[in-house]
Amino acid sequence: MFTSIFGAVLAACFARTTLAIPTISVKGAKFFADGEQFFLKGVAYQGTPADPLINTVQCQLDAKSMEVIGTNSIRIYHVDPYSDHDGCMKAFSDAGIYVWLDLDTFNTTVVQTNPTWTEDQFLAFTEVMDVFQRYDNLGGFWIGNEVINTAGGSLAAPYVKAATTDMKTYMAAKKYRQIPIGYSAADIAELRPMLQNYLSCGSKPDQIIDFFGLNSYEWCGTATYESSGYSNLQAMSAGYNIPIFFSETGCNVGGERTFDDQAAIFGDKMVGTWSGSIIYEWVQEVNDYGLVDYPNGQIYNGAPTPIQPDYDNLSKQWKTITPSGVALATYKPSNSPPACPSATLGWQLDGDVPLPTLAPSIISAVAASIKPIATHHPTTSSANSAVPTASTSNLSASDSSTNTPAGSNSGTGVTQGAGPSSTATSSSPSPSASKSAASALKPQPNSLYKVWTAFVTSSGHGGIVGLAIVTVLLGTALAVFL
Repeated sequence: MFTSIFGAVLAACFARTTLAIPTISVKGAKFFADGEQFFLKGVAYQGTPADPLINTVQCQLDAKSMEVIGTNSIRIYHVDPYSDHDGCMKAFSDAGIYVWLDLDTFNTTVVQTNPTWTEDQFLAFTEVMDVFQRYDNLGGFWIGNEVINTAGGSLAAPYVKAATTDMKTYMAAKKYRQIPIGYSAADIAELRPMLQNYLSCGSKPDQIIDFFGLNSYEWCGTATYESSGYSNLQAMSAGYNIPIFFSETGCNVGGERTFDDQAAIFGDKMVGTWSGSIIYEWVQEVNDYGLVDYPNGQIYNGAPTPIQPDYDNLSKQWKTITPSGVALATYKPSNSPPACPSATLGWQLDGDVPLPTLAPSIISAVAASIKPIATHHPTTSSANSAVPTASTSNLSASDSSTNTPAGSNSGTGVTQGAGPSSTATSSSPSPSASKSAASALKPQPNSLYKVWTAFVTSSGHGGIVGLAIVTVLLGTALAVFL
């Protein structure tokens, strides 16, 4: 009898909070969920520097409103790994919504001007991965967002690839499910298509990102497939070997947002290559890109009120476009990894350069450790010794006029070069405080972490304390069941 109760208690204590939604996987250039191809219909969901996944009631309100318009994905830029996310993750799971989450925090991202990939950065990334890997509606992780934000920033790319490699190695060592890891790129004409090809080139799968996102705001007003430059984006991505989608889109220049680009993305011309889009953004900020407002002008505080006609316009687009895709069982990938790009005027790396990855012993040691919650506060002051060098001189040509996001979401405030898809007027969101490095999260350990720290720091001799913890937890659980 006691054995049965004890087993039930343990099962209840350690059961996952989200089981009803199928996990997302990658095969070739497609996403799949429950045997069918998956297309993102998403919104960016982070209007403040604070973690948006800790207020369960608010998440339930927003998830319900998102579900109404056909949303199946949200993009989260930064979270606090010390907080409890069970309620919000379940709220979005119940609404059929997947979370696409950045592994970095404001002070641990790879920085273009002084790129590093250090043990401290790695530890911070693992803290986020450890917390969120257990949720079935975790669609994928971002290894970086607009790390490279100018035409001359390609020397930072190996650090992005090194981070990808080490995080995949860590994921395998921890025996987590194979969660896709991707990168979200600024739309910089001088780097097309070199960056997307570099991040997906090579013969070692652990060095290749699993998906590529593009932040593009080029389809504005009455633009067309050709005038917006989407035809160029399609031409550069046809035959790409991994899933590619728009990780930010939704120009608000030229009148009301009609989201006509969604018909192209999910239509015959692009649906064979592109896996959907994420609209920027859910929350209304000063840049006027929001789909909803909240009472008294406060963000994430109460029932969301749709901003019209944008909210309904997006709903109409998504509800009238339902691509069928292909079935997992019959899909046979035929696209091989591209060749690693050679050095050109806009790309300073020559081929498959060595990566500044961490020592395998570091990764295996961290993977073998017991980490019930985040325990490190990383910095990015120390540089890795394996530093790629430029194979060509600095760019002699100046950047072209911009129509891509200026500091969009990454908080860099750097104007990015535009290219064939440019229009005359900038359509990018102004820098948002919610993604600004000046508004870094300051995690605070919760009570469980404090108890655990007391246990571990007692030179490992915490038998009495450990017994007390187990007794309290089991006693509480037994009281609930009995």
